[in-house]
Amino acid sequence: MPFSSLGLSAEVSRAVTEKGYTEPTPVQRQAIPVILEGRDIMAGAQTGTGKTAGFTLPLLHRLHATVPGGGRRAVRALILTPTRELAAQVAESVQTYGRHVPLKSAVIFGGVSINPQIAALRRGVDILVATPGRLLDHVSQRTLDLSQVEILVLDEADRMLDMGFIRDIRKILALLPKKRQNLLFSATYSEEIRTLADDLLDNPALIEVARRNTTAERVSQRVHPVDAKRKRELLSFLIGSNNWRQVLVFTRTKHGANRLAEQLGRDGMTAAAIHGNKSQGARTKALADFKRNAVRVLVATDIAARGLDIDQLPHVVNFELPNVPEDYVHRIGRTGRAGNEGEAISLVCVDEHAYLRDIERLLKRELPKEIIEGFKPDPSIKAEPIVQGRNGRGGRPAGGGRNGGGNGNGRGRAPRQEAGAGRGRRGEGRSQEGARPARTGAGGQRQDGNRDGGGNGAGKSRGGRPAAERFNARPRREVPALLGGGRD
Repeated sequence: MPFSSLGLSAEVSRAVTEKGYTEPTPVQRQAIPVILEGRDIMAGAQTGTGKTAGFTLPLLHRLHATVPGGGRRAVRALILTPTRELAAQVAESVQTYGRHVPLKSAVIFGGVSINPQIAALRRGVDILVATPGRLLDHVSQRTLDLSQVEILVLDEADRMLDMGFIRDIRKILALLPKKRQNLLFSATYSEEIRTLADDLLDNPALIEVARRNTTAERVSQRVHPVDAKRKRELLSFLIGSNNWRQVLVFTRTKHGANRLAEQLGRDGMTAAAIHGNKSQGARTKALADFKRNAVRVLVATDIAARGLDIDQLPHVVNFELPNVPEDYVHRIGRTGRAGNEGEAISLVCVDEHAYLRDIERLLKRELPKEIIEGFKPDPSIKAEPIVQGRNGRGGRPAGGGRNGGGNGNGRGRAPRQEAGAGRGRRGEGRSQEGARPARTGAGGQRQDGNRDGGGNGAGKSRGGRPAAERFNARPRREVPALLGGGRD
């Protein structure tokens, strides 16, 4: 089925052709006609399936078909995303596919100055891409009116719930007209997602192009057992001996990411780290350098597991397994995208065997194991509890301080969340991978770990209730928090 058969306008179809696409992906084939009809949808689609174009193309078509005459432009389509990177990429897609239609778009997120965003909103915007926290900042400053929204898109809704955005989402929903089209996209279906969908959607069309919590068929997966202290050596060996030119490597902590990038640099490889303590400019530069192959290895924490769109990324390496099995799916989903082949390798020490079992249970299959010659694990080494960050205390026996997962005391306290969880001026604050969200600073300003910006008030902040307790006691996940003040 060619794109031309989907019923898109000539202007939108022209932009698709210029992008070089002729055949829609499965999610696009299913979603586009339904959205063009004006129906709500609930779509189960992982990143890399073409879902962004799946909602962007029909959204542009519908808004272009009913451009209001005269007066100041009002926001008619709102696209909510969980992270800055994803917001920027969705906004880029809107501009690319909307180049031939007279619609204006803008993107707003935290970590950067709010003033240029205010100026863009004042000039008039038809399509707004936003992260929840910064959107509410604009609402509170009365620089944004959402009363004319016709189409709402929740992209990666499951990630937004995991990051504790449910209250913000409900606040935003209360600001929107009751009559509107709602498009919900989620890589996984949890009970929280189903509850949100029941409240949000009106007789939705259900679209699912990948089975729930599954990995891409085009991604080959294997496990290399290795002692924790030899992981970096094995990683360097794999990259060098196989001549890998572009590798995305995941660690559990931002401190571990920095350390590994420095060690790889000493091994003669160009490497950069991307995580929640990096400024927005540093993150953008590191990602851009990686995409243009100026950096060979990008070391990332789980903040990068979603929203990074890297064309034809061949290799993903789990230097450390995630403590939440679903995050494994999101990590390796960075490769094998849009029909391309990909390879996902996990370096697993004895501490992480429990994490590996959880992942295999989720995938409903055992991952192939291959011991690399010269790196056979020492059977005398016993498993130690993983320590989640500085001052964090271990969870299950799956990969402790030896594995670079932290250097805490390992005594059972919930891991701190990556955020401005401590004292600090705007955007400063001692932050920790997985740090507990800090609730209030001076003057009632939130210093929120689940916001994409460090604290925005002076003084001590108090730890709030973790999202894991609010949502069926699910384990904590890393929450993006970048320098630059303000909320996401």
